[in-house]
Amino acid sequence: MENSIERLIDANCNRLKEGIRVLEDISRYILDDAKISIEFKHLRHSLQRCYNLERLKYRDIKRDVLKESIDSEMKRDTIISVAIANFSRTQESARVLEEIFKLNLPSLSHLMKECRYKLYNLEKELIEKLHTK
Repeated sequence: MENSIERLIDANCNRLKEGIRVLEDISRYILDDAKISIEFKHLRHSLQRCYNLERLKYRDIKRDVLKESIDSEMKRDTIISVAIANFSRTQESARVLEEIFKLNLPSLSHLMKECRYKLYNLEKELIEKLHTK
């Protein structure tokens, strides 16, 4: 069971960080918004505490039963739809990690809760700016 939990943590840490990077690049290169870009960058760097190189040994992409993308994941209509998809991805991953870290790393659980609420605020701010661009 421990191996599976470590695998779950590894996958969600990666998903969270990747999604934040997409949002950071949208704010940086599309909106040219230094303030929001820096917030994403700081958030992404604050997550380094969650990473543990030991978890790499539990990564098993070959056995991932949902690694193939579904049709809805392969289509985005606008940059706003890209942003919304990545906010959903990051918020969901933060929630999974918040719950799982309650098992034995409560300080990281608290960090994930803070991350999730920060993402909620950034979502409102970024989407509003994209609507006005």
